[in-house]
Amino acid sequence: MAMKRTGTAQGKDVPPPPRSRIGGTLLTGGALLVLSVLAALTCYSAFTSWLPDSRGRLHEYRTAETCPARTVIPRSEDCLRKLAFTVESTRNTPKHIEATLLGPDPYPRTAISFGDSGPVLSELEPKDRITGTVWRGHVVEIAKGDSRQVSADAPRDEPQMIVAAGTFAGLMAALTLMFGGVRLVRPRHLGFLTWSPYGKWLLTVTGVSCAVVGLLTVWTGLPWLIVPTVCGTVVALTAWFLHQDLRKVGQGE
Repeated sequence: MAMKRTGTAQGKDVPPPPRSRIGGTLLTGGALLVLSVLAALTCYSAFTSWLPDSRGRLHEYRTAETCPARTVIPRSEDCLRKLAFTVESTRNTPKHIEATLLGPDPYPRTAISFGDSGPVLSELEPKDRITGTVWRGHVVEIAKGDSRQVSADAPRDEPQMIVAAGTFAGLMAALTLMFGGVRLVRPRHLGFLTWSPYGKWLLTVTGVSCAVVGLLTVWTGLPWLIVPTVCGTVVALTAWFLHQDLRKVGQGE
């Protein structure tokens, strides 16, 4: 990977920064360490709270039984209840894919969102009668005839994206710790640990790899354990190749 020549490459004989810049470097290092702690906490929360909660909610939804008949329907129930709704309106734009439904109490007027327009939403017209499945106070599915479509409120089996977010946070914690630590320990000699090109490339590769691997594993149904393995490997290899390239630059190649 060809890199732009820079005076901050490792091994390059460059003069230390003036004293007026040391304070700014130390301040930046401290801010990066705070960011590292926040990113580490986000990573921890994603794997210990967000992921288990999402998996647990999906299991509860899949194992929920049909609600018993009642004269007065509670707003929130752990069982699945099918209710008749009338379509008031729909919106099908890139930013707003939703329908407004009119139904019985406690759902006299309900707006629900969807991840895409098909197969039911795109065919709906005002005053159409549909069946909505309600769970814990949300319409999680609509049906018209033999066609069904889940709403954005329905629990989904997509742990890969949660893991991708947690992995990104973990890698960010490591990177900001490394860049922040060197600014506090030796603010006059940062070596190659500068924003351009090393930091910028690593941040870009970290974000892109986590997003791409997360989406690919969701679409293909691959296990979520692949996400941190692949993302970590890609970022580690990128860091190594960048370091090797900058070493060559510093040696005058």
